[in-house]
Amino acid sequence: MRLSQWRSEAPTREAMSQKVLAVVQPVLVDLGAPDDPDCWVYWGEDPSARYSILAPTLRGLAQCHVRVNVPGEGPRATGKVVRWGRVQVGELAVEVSHGHRLVTSQLEGLVLKGVDEIADRVASFILTIYDAIDGRPILSDSHIRPVAKRVRTTSRRPPRQPIPLPAPKE
Repeated sequence: MRLSQWRSEAPTREAMSQKVLAVVQPVLVDLGAPDDPDCWVYWGEDPSARYSILAPTLRGLAQCHVRVNVPGEGPRATGKVVRWGRVQVGELAVEVSHGHRLVTSQLEGLVLKGVDEIADRVASFILTIYDAIDGRPILSDSHIRPVAKRVRTTSRRPPRQPIPLPAPKE
């Protein structure tokens, strides 16, 4: 998902105000990300005060840590690039229960998790990170692999029986 799309999903209006983005975007660009990068925003426990942005770049994972309102200064953003060989990423775990999917993974000490549609976004982002670590091209959000359609777990039809094979000729 692009950074501009995350703005509409911000838990508080101030978290991604124009004033905050004016501080964030130069940091991301200097770290090698495009103007409106595909990224993941980790809101954390208090997104009105601080959050983190993770964006894959050609050279590594750009991390931008945002403080929304520093007393007496306004918003502040700091960042760094972690080279792909040093990025700490956990396994991608998927659990399906009662027709819902739960996806979790860990990236640079942050736990990314989501249910159903958000699970699709977490999985796509983590798979993009895996691709980058393995040296494959980083795909933009318009080219991210399609996520398989959900299988209905409550079907009213009985399961299909296998077709018997003809007996072998002797």
